[in-house]
Amino acid sequence: MNTAVPEPVYVACVGDAVRDRDVVLSTWQGALGDETRHHAAKYDWFYLGCPWGTPLLELLNYTPKAACVGTCATGPRRMLWQGREMRAGVLVDMAVTAQHRTLGPALILQAGLMAAAADRFDLLYGFPNRKATAVVQRAGYPVIGELRRFSCVLRHGSYFARVMPKFVARPMGWLVDRLRDGQRMLRAQRKPRLVAIWHDCADPRMDELWLNSEHGSGVIAIRDAAMLRWRFDALPGIKTRYLCLTESGKDSLLAWFACQIDGTTLHVRDFWSCDAAQGMRRSHIDALIRAARRDERYAAVSVEYAAPAAKLSGWLAAGFVEREGQPIVGRWLHEHGTAGAQQWADFHLTAADEDE
Repeated sequence: MNTAVPEPVYVACVGDAVRDRDVVLSTWQGALGDETRHHAAKYDWFYLGCPWGTPLLELLNYTPKAACVGTCATGPRRMLWQGREMRAGVLVDMAVTAQHRTLGPALILQAGLMAAAADRFDLLYGFPNRKATAVVQRAGYPVIGELRRFSCVLRHGSYFARVMPKFVARPMGWLVDRLRDGQRMLRAQRKPRLVAIWHDCADPRMDELWLNSEHGSGVIAIRDAAMLRWRFDALPGIKTRYLCLTESGKDSLLAWFACQIDGTTLHVRDFWSCDAAQGMRRSHIDALIRAARRDERYAAVSVEYAAPAAKLSGWLAAGFVEREGQPIVGRWLHEHGTAGAQQWADFHLTAADEDE
């Protein structure tokens, strides 16, 4: 007599960030890519230390074994839309163990998260890699834009050496570097003198700058000192420094850039200024480049930014060139976000709006 083998059943359920810590870390092992990542430290920072509440955690259980085979979550973020604060959540840590990594379990997991999030969030958004984009689109998250990376070469000798002999590349690179330095200095002399100082942690003056600046009408995270202290200063394993700009003889901040180092590249992970809602001034970006040029470690500066074309003009004019992009998905969970494509027309998103 043949005994019927029961069909595998997947059930999504809301987890508890404190109770299920070990379960989640075990599921992540081997499912989130880089085995050297400090998963436990990241978990404690993001899931247990978030100042705006515990992230919503969703688990995928497999029967008949009753084992957790997948996780995903959304972390709360303080954001504005049309000048009003709303409840936003960033989609993070979609992980399914290898033997269950098919479309069905992933969709069940995402559907469970979306249903649970409806009582807590107005907007869900995320930055899936290109392989995962099709899955999250099937789960109901349309692509709303692209987080594009822009870079500016600081030392052209090594850059030119990729395509020409070194004995030609080095002197030509030195000449181009000095020419651009001179152009930036001439522009700086026509403006009020900017003072650029590096800080190792978020500056309290960032609150005043945020409060006294316009924020635009699109989706934007609240960029105050509390956000920066958690998002960067408390981030485990990665050091962030802030370049703060003031006008000579004055103390009020005009702009800041949150920067991290990766090899010979200075990555701008976030930024804000007195008029960033309209676009960063070229003079402020020039000041960033001059500060980076003074440090021999850096061969390039990069920034990741999603915004309308008008807000990119200062970066492009300062010499930044687009390299590649990453899709952004988003879904409103309530009626106030059903105004169509116009709702995304003026958003301001940077690498800081991701989870790490």
